[in-house]
Amino acid sequence: MFMDVRSKTIIFVAHCMLNQNSISDGTASYPGSINEIMQLLRISDVGIVQMPCPELLCLGLDRGNSDGSSSPILEENTRIRMMMSQRSAKSKIRQLVQHLIFQMLEYRKFGFDIRGIVGVNRSPSCGVDTTSKNNQEVEGQGVFIEALRNELNKNKIHVKTVGIKAFEPKKAVNVIKNLIG
Repeated sequence: MFMDVRSKTIIFVAHCMLNQNSISDGTASYPGSINEIMQLLRISDVGIVQMPCPELLCLGLDRGNSDGSSSPILEENTRIRMMMSQRSAKSKIRQLVQHLIFQMLEYRKFGFDIRGIVGVNRSPSCGVDTTSKNNQEVEGQGVFIEALRNELNKNKIHVKTVGIKAFEPKKAVNVIKNLIG
C-alpha cells in the first residue's frame, strides 16, 4: 500500500510556523509563514502536518485581551499560559492532542517515517525547551507540548521534539535540517 511517489516522510510543525497570522498580537516575525523554514521543508520532500494552534482554538485570535500588544511579551505570554491552564482550555487541549496521536498512529501503521515535531520556544503553549512563566522565559515546555508529550509516552510513540524561535531563522533552519536529515 502507498507505493506511489510519496516520500512517506512526515514532520509535524507548530501552526504558527506556517501561519504567523495566528499568533498573539505583537509577536509576529513574518507577514505570513517563516520563509526560511518553509523553503527548507518544501525542497526536502517531507510531508508537513500543521498542528492546530491551541491558543487560537481555546482563547480566540486576541487571546482574550484586545490590548495584548501593549503588554511586554513575557507578561502577555504568562497571562496566556495561565488562561491555557484553566479547565476548559485543558479539555480542548486533550481533544487536540488526541487528534494528533491518531494521525501519528495512522502514519506509523502504514510505515511512514515521522521525523519529528517542531514547536516554538518561549511559547506558553508550544514551547519545547523554554516557555513563558512568571513573566520570564524559563526552561520547560508549554502546556500543549507537555500534554502532547505525555500522550506520546502513554502510547509508546517515540518522536523527537525540537523547539525553534521564529526570530532566529538561521538557527531554526539548522535545527530542522538535523531533524529531517
